[in-house]
Amino acid sequence: MSKSSTASRRPKAVHSSFLRSLWRFSRPHTILGTTLSLWGMGLITGAIAFPVPLGWLFLSLVVAWVTCLCGNVYIVGLNQLEDIPIDRINKPQLPLPSGAFSRRQGQWIVSISGLLAIALAALQGPFLLAMVGLSLLIGTAYSLPPFRLKRSPFWASLCILGVRGVIVNLGLFLHSQAVLTQQSLWLWSTPGSIEPIPGIVWALTGFILVFTFAIAIFKDIPDVAGDRQYNIWTFTARLGSRAVFNLSRWVITASYGGMILVSWGLDHVHRPWLIGSHLMAIALFWILSRRVNLHQPADIVRFYQTIWKFFLVEYLIVPIACWLALL
Repeated sequence: MSKSSTASRRPKAVHSSFLRSLWRFSRPHTILGTTLSLWGMGLITGAIAFPVPLGWLFLSLVVAWVTCLCGNVYIVGLNQLEDIPIDRINKPQLPLPSGAFSRRQGQWIVSISGLLAIALAALQGPFLLAMVGLSLLIGTAYSLPPFRLKRSPFWASLCILGVRGVIVNLGLFLHSQAVLTQQSLWLWSTPGSIEPIPGIVWALTGFILVFTFAIAIFKDIPDVAGDRQYNIWTFTARLGSRAVFNLSRWVITASYGGMILVSWGLDHVHRPWLIGSHLMAIALFWILSRRVNLHQPADIVRFYQTIWKFFLVEYLIVPIACWLALL
């Protein structure tokens, strides 16, 4: 092989390596969570307001999706920048502790992502700007000194619950509703009335709020060694892995049980689908949870990813229930 052909391939390899590292830096499971929550809430809004101008809704969700992805990268990237020493113990495969990204590269990615998120949200209207602004503010306080709220189990959980459970769901619904009502991507110049938030949106918000607490406490089980070494006193560091594992299982059970109970009084949903799907989900969850060996770190990590899958599936179950109600 000639030197010229080798040289021509090198930029492509570097480009590909950068994109792979950027994907890992963005924490793919959080990207998927942001994506499904946005599109799921958009589908719920469309079903409740049906018939609607779906073209406007789709276009608005695409622009809002790009905005939220930028915000997501800012939040998870900032956390990684502050956790490089800890991640050398807990997550050495990530781009910063592994050396795939330098600290300066990480700072540039985080800065550009945060500025883009705010700029794009500001163009689209007050609901999206409030949602993105609050999320980034809480994400900053979560990771950066002097607050560094992640050091406290209570405040760390409250940050994650507040963003994933309340701010994102309600902000996205209000933004989507405003787009459908005013048929405009740029909502500053077209004020309109705010309709009451329907019961199914409150029910989903409550479900996600409770479920997110389980994610918030479970995510620290694989990281207990590094957290203790750097005085990050999570629930796991204080109570032990077994206690937190069992607590998270019962919290998730409560979230499913609550959704099943409130389903009987909800409008705009197909109740048999909503109840049956949640019964099957909780049964499968308990079957899988009983197979976890807490003495095997790989088992814990796999089950954590499984919990995320159950979380994400909720953003498919509820929109399907809303659209089935139209049949």
